[in-house]
Amino acid sequence: MTMTQPYQDSSLPGVMFDRNSWTPLLELSTREVFDIMLCTRLQPVEQQKGLSEAQFTALVGLAGNICGVLSIRCSEEAARVMASKMLGMPPDEVDNDSLDALGEIANMIAGNFKGKLSGVGNHCMLSVPTIIVGTDYETRSLSGGNTIEATFDFERKPLWVTLELHD
Repeated sequence: MTMTQPYQDSSLPGVMFDRNSWTPLLELSTREVFDIMLCTRLQPVEQQKGLSEAQFTALVGLAGNICGVLSIRCSEEAARVMASKMLGMPPDEVDNDSLDALGEIANMIAGNFKGKLSGVGNHCMLSVPTIIVGTDYETRSLSGGNTIEATFDFERKPLWVTLELHD
């Protein structure tokens, strides 16, 4: 699969958030990473309930021309399947590799997304992924409402991808 051409934003370097243009780019970036790295075609689905059942969360920070956080939330089982596909081993043999795999997938989606925004790729750095294990936590964003959320069906398991951008 080939990567698509970057989104052209004439307002760079002061990138302006555009939900209508950026939502399809985030969805495409996510689908491309899963297609290339996991040989899996993700299907977008309507926002699913059950986010509280997502035991694993991977966070990748973005800093530079765009600032914010990309997160992926999923069940332990979904993260285990991701790792098994990345490592070529049965899911029941995957141990803590599922956390590393989820973090790497989040990092690749963030990198793919920023690469689609013309002029942003070289002027936006990504943090090392952070993994949260558990469901008993709350997040509070200072993004001012610049949030894009996408939900996918990954091997019959929900996967939530969120991009929160600061003004």
